[in-house]
Amino acid sequence: MLTDSFHVIDPRFADYVMGNVHVEKLYTGCRWAEGPVYVGDGRFLLWSDIPNNRIMRWDETDGSVSVFRQPSNNSNGHTRDRQGRLVSCEHQGRRVTRTEYDGTISVLADNYQGKRLNSPNDVVVKSDGSVWFTDPPYGILSEYEGDQAESEIGASYVYRIDGDSGALSVVAEDFDKPNGLAFSPDESVLYIADTGASHDPDGPRHIRALDVSGDGRNLSNSRVLATCDVGLFDGFRCDTDGNIWSSAGDGVHCYLPDGTLIGKILVPEVVANVTFGGVKKNRLFICGTTSLYSVYLNRRGA
Repeated sequence: MLTDSFHVIDPRFADYVMGNVHVEKLYTGCRWAEGPVYVGDGRFLLWSDIPNNRIMRWDETDGSVSVFRQPSNNSNGHTRDRQGRLVSCEHQGRRVTRTEYDGTISVLADNYQGKRLNSPNDVVVKSDGSVWFTDPPYGILSEYEGDQAESEIGASYVYRIDGDSGALSVVAEDFDKPNGLAFSPDESVLYIADTGASHDPDGPRHIRALDVSGDGRNLSNSRVLATCDVGLFDGFRCDTDGNIWSSAGDGVHCYLPDGTLIGKILVPEVVANVTFGGVKKNRLFICGTTSLYSVYLNRRGA
C-alpha cells in the first residue's frame, strides 16, 4: 500500500513507487538548498546552501552532515564530469568551475565574448565531455544569493563548453530564465526548464524538450513538454526509462517522456532540485527549501 508520500495521478505511476516507503528528512538548517550531486565512490552527497554561501556534505554511511566548502561563491548546481571531478555553477563568481583531484579550482567559463556571465545556475556533462549550463540572472538580482549587478550580456542563454577545445558557444537563446536541465538517457534530447514566471506572472513555468544534433553540438525543434501546475519547475533528473522527475512547489512531479504527468512525491517544502544516488541509484535525493530529503523508488537514475 502506498504511503501518503505519493500522489498517483495515472495508474502507471504505481510501477515506479513502492508500498510502505516514505519521504525521509535527512537534514534541516539551510536557507535555500540546491544543486545535489551524489558521489558514489565516496558514498556521500554534496549540495548547495546558496544564501549561506556553503556546500554541504551528507555521509551515506553514518548520516552525518558537515560543511564541504565555505565560502562557495554562492554555488548553485553541481554535477560530476566523466573523470569524477566536481563541476559547479557559482552565482557570486559568475562562472562555471571544476574542482581538480588535488582540490584546486579551474575556471571553465566566466564570460561570453568578453562580457561576464550572469550567474550560472545548473549544469550537466554529456558523454563526449562537453559541459552544458544555464545562465539566468538570479544571482545578480539581489545580494541574497550573490552580488547584485546589471547583466553585461543582457540576456539569459544556455551554453555549451566543448570538451576538447574548451570553446564556449550559445546553444539556446530564446529562454526567459533558463534553469534546470538534463539529457534524456540516450542524449538525443535536452530538457530545459524556464522559470520566467518567478518575476513575471505571465512568464513561462515549463520544461521544454530540444533535439540534440547528430554531432552533439546544437539544439533544434524546441517544444514545451510540460507546464508546472504548482509553483515552478527548477532542477530535475531522468530515470532509466526516460521519465522526468522534476522539482515543483509541492514536491517532485513525475512525467513520462511524452510529457504526461503521472504522479507526485509530496514534500512539505518547495523543492528546488533532485538527483539520483545510493548504491543502486534508486534513491532520489531532494533539496527542499531548508532541508535535504530522500525517497527510494522502483527505478534507477539514468
